[in-house]
Amino acid sequence: MARRGASLRTALPALVAAAALALTACGGGGSGGGGGGDVTSLRVLDYYNNEPDKTVYAQKLDECGQQAGVTIEREVVPGDSLIQKVLQQASSRTLPDVLMLDNPDLQQIAATGALAPISDFGLSADGYQEGVVSASTFEGQVYGLQPVTNSIGLFYNVDILNEAGISPPKTWDELKTAAAALTQGERYGVAFSAVADYEGAWQFLPFMWTNGGDETDIASPETAEALQLWVDLVNSGAASRSVLNWKQADVKDQFAAGNAAMMVNGPWQFPALDEVQGLNYEVVPIPVPRAGESVVAPLGGETWTIPQTGDPARQAKAAEIISCLNTDDNQIALATERTTVPTKTALRDRFVAEVPRMAAFTEIVQTARARTGKLGPEWPAAATRIYTAVQTAITGGAPPLQALEQAQNG
Repeated sequence: MARRGASLRTALPALVAAAALALTACGGGGSGGGGGGDVTSLRVLDYYNNEPDKTVYAQKLDECGQQAGVTIEREVVPGDSLIQKVLQQASSRTLPDVLMLDNPDLQQIAATGALAPISDFGLSADGYQEGVVSASTFEGQVYGLQPVTNSIGLFYNVDILNEAGISPPKTWDELKTAAAALTQGERYGVAFSAVADYEGAWQFLPFMWTNGGDETDIASPETAEALQLWVDLVNSGAASRSVLNWKQADVKDQFAAGNAAMMVNGPWQFPALDEVQGLNYEVVPIPVPRAGESVVAPLGGETWTIPQTGDPARQAKAAEIISCLNTDDNQIALATERTTVPTKTALRDRFVAEVPRMAAFTEIVQTARARTGKLGPEWPAAATRIYTAVQTAITGGAPPLQALEQAQNG
């Protein structure tokens, strides 16, 4: 998901190449040899090191382990270090039995040969949201199952908008008009993250994609028009120039403090916002270029995979754990406890009925898509070009189309 940074991805190509060579030379990964005897424990690696995620998954993994008759030996690492650790483990043949990956990272890891297709163990992604399946697919094979997903929407301060007599904007024109009208004193109309990293690219995607922009060629009139919207919001004073430095957590802080009437952000901010006394907020889909269109936003969340450990018995048990995490009840439970959305489309109505506050995000993910859907392992390079162009345009270094051309060709 986009809750974490991804600074280590700049070093991934060399690490991926090294891991792929090691796996080729060794005939696969390995943590337990040929697989004789009963499996009594499984090693699990994930990056849920913050609450409530850490405890939520500890409980679910232990429950699933009990059902499978194994003890879970879980290792939790910071998000920014997970991929480097995984690639090092692939090279040294010490991969865990169950591996969680941020969904845009799966294709890079699958390309090394470190993961087993889930179909090898009777698992299937039938009935899952299309973009979620795409994120876990590499060269026609599905390599992971993702219990829950998330995306981004437009949060708004209900009291501020009501006082101004303004309805939540649905189109870009309405967004510009509302943001200008809501800007007053120290308060900006809207806040978003245009920071020079993957969070900045993630936040720009709904504007780019919904307008017909494409990461395979960012130097297009459609993407330039989306970028012009952000430039106009900043230049008009409706959005702070500090968006260039704000991470999504910073955007949340500005909104929580009343310094922004609206913000682009995700449902993982609910717990922190709920602690702010007197803050009355709601969420709607991000405004679209023209009335009647549906926003195309990026899908976040993590997928659970079965590494090539060289031990069929342990891999079979790992598949049981992943299957357990993805039961209907566990998808609903994880989505409820983590303010995310179940990935099985048949659970949509049940989930919204049980957790009405997630209605907007449940709607958003129905038309959302995977960041790696078109470029696969090449997505990080495209993301870098996107946020580089965003920074150049907002700082006034070049008009949007020229900034995109420079980033595309740079």
